[in-house]
Amino acid sequence: MGAREAGLPDVVPSASGLPERVTIWEVGPRDGLQNERAVVPVEVKLEFLDRLAAAGLTTLEATSFVHPKWVPQLADAEQLLAGLDRREGVRYPVLVPNERGLNRALDAGVAHIAIFASATETFAQRNLNSTVDEQFAMFEPVVTRARAEGLDVRGYLSMCFGDPWEGPVPAEQVVKAGKRLLDLGCSQLSLGDTIGVATPGQVEALISGYREAGADVGALAVHFHDTYGQALSNTLAALHCGVSTVDSSAGGLGGCPYAESATGNLATEDLVWLLDGLGIEHGANLDALVETSVWMAGKLGRPSPSRVVNALAK
Repeated sequence: MGAREAGLPDVVPSASGLPERVTIWEVGPRDGLQNERAVVPVEVKLEFLDRLAAAGLTTLEATSFVHPKWVPQLADAEQLLAGLDRREGVRYPVLVPNERGLNRALDAGVAHIAIFASATETFAQRNLNSTVDEQFAMFEPVVTRARAEGLDVRGYLSMCFGDPWEGPVPAEQVVKAGKRLLDLGCSQLSLGDTIGVATPGQVEALISGYREAGADVGALAVHFHDTYGQALSNTLAALHCGVSTVDSSAGGLGGCPYAESATGNLATEDLVWLLDGLGIEHGANLDALVETSVWMAGKLGRPSPSRVVNALAK
């Protein structure tokens, strides 16, 4: 059943100002698959990427150059990139943790990288084996060299709303950490609700904090997990604040291997349904996305958690 046959609502734009277009930053091939217990064959990953590109998505986070010991699911990064049929107009960023990861990315010929920082001390220690301050010392040469090589650099910031060990995270702490990533030279900062505890009021307050600190809201992106069913509500709040880049994962794949309380990412199909109803351009084909997510769920041997996928796949 197609989206229109299922009753996709007429476009009813919100009364408040919203961006005319949203960039969907698809993280399923990296953030989604790194959380799988079993290693997905590289040929399946390549087909997944090709299907997502065919569905109209133009930013596909392809893989990660984290050491295979820590993320064995993505140990085939070089093989995947070597076999990738890059489509014109599609970006394929990769995650790098340090200079060794950057070396691998440069050898693979990538043009876009992302680094991954923490807003809290405990998660920095557990995820990066460093303090919050030490992580910036580690990232500085990575960003500097990447920019010198002509690469675009995105910064991820985790634990922006709540930390399973430290509890609620003060907005000013998150703003300070995020500003440091932007000041290092990151062109974009993705604010992560890593364990999915945020609510719209917190989202609005945090983005306002960045604006008050002099940050360009246009350089911000949001990355929500749907642990308590708040991902779409939080996304809408961010859009109303001027954010126009949203991370999502086809079929709602994902979690966080270092934060067991996190459930799946915001599903790309659920995001597209919201954007379609608001009349916001995004370039993706909903029916093709649903077909892709159903296919991927079959490869993983389980149903998709996406509400839209489960409704339209019947």
